[in-house]
Amino acid sequence: MDNILVSIGPINIYWYSFLIIVAVFIGWGIAVRYAKRLNVSVNLLNDMIIYTILVAIIGARIYYVMFNFNAYRDDLLGIFRIWEGGLAIYGAVIAGGIYIFWYCKKKGLSFVKILDIMSLSLLLGQAIGRWGNFFNQEAHGMECTRGFLENMHLPEFIIEGMNINGVYYQPTFLYESIWCLIGVLILFYIRKRSVGKEGKQVSFYLIWYGIGRLVIEAMRTDSLYIGNYRISQIVSILFIVIGVVGSIVVYIKNRDKVKSVGGADGRI
Repeated sequence: MDNILVSIGPINIYWYSFLIIVAVFIGWGIAVRYAKRLNVSVNLLNDMIIYTILVAIIGARIYYVMFNFNAYRDDLLGIFRIWEGGLAIYGAVIAGGIYIFWYCKKKGLSFVKILDIMSLSLLLGQAIGRWGNFFNQEAHGMECTRGFLENMHLPEFIIEGMNINGVYYQPTFLYESIWCLIGVLILFYIRKRSVGKEGKQVSFYLIWYGIGRLVIEAMRTDSLYIGNYRISQIVSILFIVIGVVGSIVVYIKNRDKVKSVGGADGRI
């Protein structure tokens, strides 16, 4: 499997980098379009996205290196070669979320509304970005047989891509990509029916991605650990809890709105 998309002289453009860039620009376009519908300043959103991307990439790398430092102990310069892989999505989400919170406080924007705007774009970006892991032959699952992959009716290029040094592995990158794409479709549906219900979309994102990653992480062979516990599963559980709490808050707020409009007995 060649992880280089194209070479221009001494410069190599990697599939991993290319797919991340594609994911960023598609997600950016979707976010801007939705922001216009919500009358959110596109200029402010664009400024925020530019810096959020940079912060997220740095956060993703720091998270990965911090919990996998032994891989870089004897090659510190390798920490900066992010095109070779080694970006943790949870590090990106956490770092990006912190920056967005700071930015919203500074500019007087609704933090929750901005998270709603970005949720669908992020989930779609994750679905696309996982294919970068495929070309790097990373983020795969446990060993399996070729027959197992054939029974899944996968295209030949995916089956052979899962052949790493003569051993076949489960395509957990594909499981997560499909899970995220399904989530994107559901979020499109929710988006059309959640006008005025701030927090509903980001709460769904936290629950949906948290559940998917919690399950899929158990299949992976490259998990980062704290003691005997997989870090991503711990974070996934936290995401699910926050998402459930957020959903409850959204429900209560909108229930109270209906009561305030309809009177004490809630009738309209």
